[in-house]
Amino acid sequence: MAPAALAPLARAYNKLAAFNVEDLFVRKRAPGPRRTIFVNENLPQDYHDAKGRVKPDHVYGTNQVLTSKYTIITFLPRNLLEQFRRVANIFFLAIAILQFFNKFSTISPGLVILPLLIVLAITAAKDGYEDVKRHQSDRRVNHTPVRILTGGGWVNPNAMSKKNRTFVRGLIPTGNRTKAKKGQLVNDPKNPGLVQSAGTGRTQTEVEHTDNEYDDTHDDSSQGHGPSLFGHHSHQTRAHWRRAIWEDVRVGDFVKIKDHEPFPADILICATSEDENVAFVETKNLDGETNLKSRNACATLTHLRSAADCADTRNRFRIEADRPDVNMYKLSAALKLDSKDEAEREKGIGGETHPIDMQMTLLRGTVLRNTAWVIGIVMYTGEDTRIVMNSGRTPSKRSKVERQMNPQVFINLIILAIMAIVCGIVDSVLEHRDYPLSAPWLFLDNQSDDNPSINGLITWAYALITFQNIVPISLYISIEFVRTCQAAWIYFDSEICYQKTGQATLARSWNLSDDLGQIEYIFSDKTGTLTQNAMVFRQCSVAGKVYRGEPDAEETTTPKAGLSTQALTPIVPLALDPKIDAKSSSSSSSTAASPSPPIATQTHDIKATPDLPAPRGPNRFVSAPLSDDLRAAAAHSYDPTHARALNGFFSVLALCHTVLTGTDPETGALQYKAQSPDEAALVQAAADVGYVFRGRDVDVLTLQTPFTSEGEEEGQGHRLERYKLLNILEFTSARKRMSVVLRKLDDEDGRVFLLCKGADNVIFERLREGGEGEGREETERNLGEFASEGLRTLTLAYKVVPEEEYEAWSERYHAASVAMDERDEKIEAVSDELEHDLRLLGATAIEDRLQDGVPETIADLKRAGIKIWVATGDKLETAIAIGHSTNLIGRESNIIVIRGGSGGRPVYQQMVHAAEEFFPEMDLLSDEAVNHPRPSFTSPRPSTSSRPDDRQYPLRRIDTGLSSIVGSNNGDRPGGFVLVVDGAALDHALSDDENKRLLLRLATLCEGVVCCRVSPLQKALIVRLVKDGLGVMTLAIGDGANDVSMIQSADVGVGISGEEGLQAVNSSDYAIAQFRFLKRLLLVHGHWSYARNGNMILNFFYKNIVCIGVLWWFQIYCGWSSNYVFEYTYLLFWNSFWTIAPVIGIGLFDRIVDAHVLMDLPELYRYGREGRWFGLKWFTIYMFDGVVQTMVFSAVIVANLFNGLNTNVWTGWVFFAVFIGIFLITIYTAVYAAISPGWFVTPMFGYNHYLWPSAYFWLCLPLTICLALAPRYIAKAWKFGFAPDDIDTMRYIRKMEPDRDLTKEAHVGRTSYSRPFPRPSSSRRTSRTSFTSEVQGRPSFDPRNGSRTDMSTGMRSVHRGFDFSTEEGGVAMQRMQTNLSERRASDRNLASSTEQNTNRNRRRGTLGHVFSVRRGFLRKKPSTVDER
Repeated sequence: MAPAALAPLARAYNKLAAFNVEDLFVRKRAPGPRRTIFVNENLPQDYHDAKGRVKPDHVYGTNQVLTSKYTIITFLPRNLLEQFRRVANIFFLAIAILQFFNKFSTISPGLVILPLLIVLAITAAKDGYEDVKRHQSDRRVNHTPVRILTGGGWVNPNAMSKKNRTFVRGLIPTGNRTKAKKGQLVNDPKNPGLVQSAGTGRTQTEVEHTDNEYDDTHDDSSQGHGPSLFGHHSHQTRAHWRRAIWEDVRVGDFVKIKDHEPFPADILICATSEDENVAFVETKNLDGETNLKSRNACATLTHLRSAADCADTRNRFRIEADRPDVNMYKLSAALKLDSKDEAEREKGIGGETHPIDMQMTLLRGTVLRNTAWVIGIVMYTGEDTRIVMNSGRTPSKRSKVERQMNPQVFINLIILAIMAIVCGIVDSVLEHRDYPLSAPWLFLDNQSDDNPSINGLITWAYALITFQNIVPISLYISIEFVRTCQAAWIYFDSEICYQKTGQATLARSWNLSDDLGQIEYIFSDKTGTLTQNAMVFRQCSVAGKVYRGEPDAEETTTPKAGLSTQALTPIVPLALDPKIDAKSSSSSSSTAASPSPPIATQTHDIKATPDLPAPRGPNRFVSAPLSDDLRAAAAHSYDPTHARALNGFFSVLALCHTVLTGTDPETGALQYKAQSPDEAALVQAAADVGYVFRGRDVDVLTLQTPFTSEGEEEGQGHRLERYKLLNILEFTSARKRMSVVLRKLDDEDGRVFLLCKGADNVIFERLREGGEGEGREETERNLGEFASEGLRTLTLAYKVVPEEEYEAWSERYHAASVAMDERDEKIEAVSDELEHDLRLLGATAIEDRLQDGVPETIADLKRAGIKIWVATGDKLETAIAIGHSTNLIGRESNIIVIRGGSGGRPVYQQMVHAAEEFFPEMDLLSDEAVNHPRPSFTSPRPSTSSRPDDRQYPLRRIDTGLSSIVGSNNGDRPGGFVLVVDGAALDHALSDDENKRLLLRLATLCEGVVCCRVSPLQKALIVRLVKDGLGVMTLAIGDGANDVSMIQSADVGVGISGEEGLQAVNSSDYAIAQFRFLKRLLLVHGHWSYARNGNMILNFFYKNIVCIGVLWWFQIYCGWSSNYVFEYTYLLFWNSFWTIAPVIGIGLFDRIVDAHVLMDLPELYRYGREGRWFGLKWFTIYMFDGVVQTMVFSAVIVANLFNGLNTNVWTGWVFFAVFIGIFLITIYTAVYAAISPGWFVTPMFGYNHYLWPSAYFWLCLPLTICLALAPRYIAKAWKFGFAPDDIDTMRYIRKMEPDRDLTKEAHVGRTSYSRPFPRPSSSRRTSRTSFTSEVQGRPSFDPRNGSRTDMSTGMRSVHRGFDFSTEEGGVAMQRMQTNLSERRASDRNLASSTEQNTNRNRRRGTLGHVFSVRRGFLRKKPSTVDER
C-alpha cells in the first residue's frame, strides 16, 4: 500500500491513541467570574433572578480542592472507559457477546464472560484503592483548621457553589437545613449564634472543631462568656474567631492567620500584628525563593484589628476584582467605600475608591512568618486561587509498555483475523466440493441457515472463538498483579526508607513501575528538592587568609529557611557590661517593622539588650585558626594590620544588613529574624565568633565585640559599640551589592563609614587604586576556590566617608529619593557616587545546604545518560550556584545565559546567536535540523580545529577593572555547555512553534539546562516541550505546590514529602523522602521492573502462540472446521494454571543483574533508557520462536521450560514457578482420566490405560523438548560466548569474582579496560567536581576553566559563585527608607552641634580607624600605629 494511503490510517490510529478519558468527565473549568465582594451589606437586588436565586455569574467556587480522579457517580463509567482503552479488553468483550448466541456457544455464557469481569473488577479495585488514598490526602488538606469570623451579627452574603461529593462525603446525607433566599443570611431561632448562608448548604458552625477564640479575655458574664481564650458556649453572640476547616472558607469571609500557618485562600490583608501593618510571608511553595517577602495591609482597612471591628456593620465596603488569573504577580482590584452622605449613598454615587495590588495580597500556598497574626478577607477560593490555577487536574497516566502493547495486540488480532478468514474460506470451499459427492459429514447441509455458502461465515466466527487465546485475557490481570507486587517491593526496600522518620518510598500509582526504567529526562525543582532550605556559613577569606569552619561543630538538626535560629556562644568568652544604661534594656519597636509580641514568640526588633544571652544557631561556625587569631589579637600578640582586618570584616557582617532581633520565649536568648536566609547566616556567623548584633534602638545599631573594654581585665568584660544608621543603599539584581552608611557614636570624632557587600566583580571595580596590599589577588584566588566548591560568595569592603563629602552626598541622595521622574535611576546614580574608593576586607562563602547525597546522585544519573533540567523560581545567580554545587554544572562547563526583559537583544536573536557561535557545525537554524538525531549530551563540543583561527563570531575580551578574565579558548572548554534560561525568556521562547523548535534544539545540545524565575505553569510547559517535542520519557520531581503542574505533566511524577507540605506528594505517582532515593528507584527498581515486565509480556505472547499454533496445525486434519485438538478444559486452564506461574515468576523475581552492580555502574541503565527490553523487534522474535515450537510440540513442559530459559536468575521461587504447572497438568490428567461415567461423562475416561504405559510418550517427550528449546538455547549460548553485552559481562564477573569491587574497576563491553570509573566522594570538595575534570585530572582551580556568556548583553565572565537572596523593593525596605528620611528631617530641624562635628579632627583613609578597637588594643606595637 502506498505511503499516501497509509497516512489517513496512521492519523486515525494516532487520534484514537490520543483519546483522553478526562475530556469526557473533567471539563476544563473556565476562570471564575469578575467579582464584587460585599462586606457587611446584602447583595443588590439585580444579583437575583426572578425566583430569588443568585445568578450564576455571582456564585463563586468552593474552597475545596481535589486531586482525586473519581467520585461515587463517575467511578464506574470513567474507570471502565479507561480500561477499555486497551484493545484486548474490547476484543474479549466482543468474543464474550458472540458466545451468548446459541449458534456459537461453547460453554455457559456466564462462565465465558466471567474472566473478563474478574479482570475488570480487580483492576477497578486497584484503581479505586489508589484514588481512596488521594481522597484521604485531599481530606487532610481540605480539613486543615482555620479561624473564621463568627458572631456579633456578622453575615457573609456572598453566594458559593456546593462542595463536590467524594467517596466519603457522597455516602453521608446532608440533612435538613433552614431554607432562605440565596445571598441572604438567616438566624436559627433556636440558636442565635448559628448563622446559615442561603445557597451554600452549610451553617457557619458546621465544622469538626468547635473551639472559639476571642481577641480579648475580659469577663462577659451577662452573655455567658468566661475569661478563657478558647471556650465552648451554647450561645455565641459576641464576635469571635471560630475554628473551621479550609474547604468551608468562603469568598468574603474574614480569617485570622497566625505565625507559621499557611493561608487557605487568596486573601486581602486588613491588618497585622505589626505597628505598620506589614506581614512577612514565605513564598518558596510558589516561586521556590527562600527569602521572605513583605506584604502590607490595605491602608483603608487597617482599623479592622479585631473580630468586633470586622463584624461591625458600620465597616461596610465592597471589593471589585478581576476574574481569576494564572499570573501570580499581577492583581487588578479596588476597594470601594460608600459615601458618608446618605443621599449620595442612596443614589449610588460618591464614595471613595482605593487600589488593591499584589503587595496587599496573601496567596494560597504561602506561609506567614515573623508576624504574630494577620486578619484578612478572602477574595479567591479553591480552583480560582493562583496556585491551583497553575496546577492541573489529576491525569490518567498509562505506561509506555502498555502503550507499546496496543500495536502488538493489533498484530495478534490481525493474525487472528487472517486465521479465521482462512478457516472460513477453506471450509466453504471444501463443503462446496464435497457436498455434491454426498459426504456423510455434510448430511442435510442444504437448509437456509445450514449450507456450504453460509457455513463459511459460521466457521469464521467459530475460528475467532477457537483462536481467541492468541490475545490472552490473563495477561492484563497478571501485569496488574505483578505491578502491585513491584510497588510492594519498593515500599519494603529499606535502602530507600528514610530512617529518621521511618518514611518508606510509596508507589501511589502502581501501573508505572516499568516507566521508571526508561527515563531520559528528569525535571527537578530546587528548593526543598535539591536543597534543605538552610544556609550554612562555611568559609571566609579575610585579607587573603582563608578560615574554614569545622564540620564537627554542626548540630544534627537543620532549621527551616526564614525561621530564626538560636545561635551558639561566641568563640571569645564574654561577660556583661554592668555600665550599660538601663534604658537600653527596655523593649521597643523597630524602625522597619515593629509588631506587637506574638502569643508564642517575640518577633519584633528590640533595643540593644546586652543582658540577653547570645544567639545560638543550629549550624555553628567554628574555626580553630580564627579563634587563635582573635585570641592573639586580644592579647596584642598578632599582626596589627590583619587584626584590624579581622575586626573590620566581622563588623561589616554584623552591621551591613536589615536583620531584626527578638527574644526566644523558651530560652530567653537573643534571636535573629531575617527576610534573607543569606543575611541570617552572615549575621549568625559574626555572632558565633563574638561580633553579636544586639539590635537597633530606632536608628541606632548596637554591636558587641569580643574585645575587652578599656581599663578592664582581659576576658572579664566586653565592648559595646553603637552606630547610627544614616542610609541604606539596598540590594537589587542590577546593583548586585548592598551598602549601609553609619556614623560611629561614643567616639570623639563621630566618623561616617560606608559598609558594602556584593558580587566580586562589582566590588573589585570600586576598589581604591593602590590597594594591592589588601590581599586582592589572594581574595580573587580564594573566591575561585569557593565557587569551584559550589559555595555562594560575597565580597566585603568599606570606606571612611569625610564629613563634608557625606553632607553634600546626603543632599543629593535626598533630592533623588523625592524626585518625581526617574527616581530609581537617580538614586542608583547618586548611590554609585559614594560607592567608590573602597577598601577590600575579604569574602564569605555560604553553602546552600543540599539534601544528603544530591551531588553524588546527580553525577550518577548523568552517568546513566539521563538529562537533568532544573526548574526553579529562584533568581539566576542562585540557580547557577546550585547547578555548580549539585554537579549539574561542572567546573569546566561553559554557561550560556538567555535572558528576557526589555533590555538587551530579543530572545530569538539570543538563541540564534548562541546557535551560530557555539554550535556552528550542527546547523541548528536549517529546516532539516528538525529531524536531526539528538546528540549525546555527554559528548564534548565538536572540534573547531578545522576552522580558521578568527571565527565568524570572535569572542570578546571584557575588561571589568580586573585583568582580562577571558582566555583565548573561552567557550571551548572541555566541560561542555549548560543552558540557563529565565522565565521572561521562556515566555517568548514558548510563544510559537519556531521559537520552541530552536530552544529545543539548543537545549538538547547542552549537557544540562537550568530554568530560573519560572512560574508553576511554565514548569509544566517545559516538561511538555521536551515530552512532546522529542517523544522521550520524562520524570518530574518536586516537593511544593508550585511543582504540582510539572509533576502531573511528566510521564512519571515524584513528590518529596518535605517541609513545603503534601501538595506535591498528593499529586505524584511516587513519594520519596529524599532526593538521593531517586537513584535506587530508577537504576534498580525501575530497571528491574522494566526488564521483568517486558520479558514477562513477551513470554506471555510466546506461550499463547504455542497453544494457538497447535490448534492451527490441527485444522489441516479436521477440514478447517475450527474444532479443538484439546479437550476444552485443557484450553481453558492453559492461562489459568498450566503456564501462568513461570511468567509471573519472571515478573516478580527475575533480575538482569544484582542491585549493587546497577548502583555501582549507572551506565547499565542505558539498556532501559534505550528501550532494549521490550519492543516490536523482540515481539517478532518471540512470536517466531513460538511458531517454530508448535511444530515439535510438547506444550506445557516446553512452554514452562522456555520461560525458565528466559529467566536470568533461578531462585527457589523460580524453580517452583517453572515446575508447578508441569506438576499440576500431570496430576490433573491422571485424575481427570480416572473419573468414571458414573460420576459424570468426560471425554478423557480411560486415557490412563493408554498414556502412561506408552513408550512413544516417554521417548518422544525428551526429544520434543530438546528440539523445541534448541534454537533459543543455541542463540543465547552464542551471544554470551561471542557477542556479550555489558549485562552479560557484569553477570559473568559477578559469578566468577563475587568479591570484585566494581566501584573502582569495571569490565564493560567486549573489551576489558582497567580505567576506574570516577566516583564522586561524599566530601564537598570532590562532590563538586565534574565527570570530565575527574577523568582528565585537571587542577583544583583555573580562573579560565569555565566561562559564562550572557547572550542578552554579549558579556563574558568567569563565575566566582556570587549569590545573595533577598527581597527587592519590598514593603519592609520601603518603610525603613521612609523612617530614615523622616528621622533625617527631624534631626535637621533640631539644634545640633553640626559645627562641632564638622570641626572635629577627622582621620581618613586608614584601616586602623575603621570600627577601631580600643586605644590600648594594640599598645604593645605603638610604632606600627604611629607609622600609620
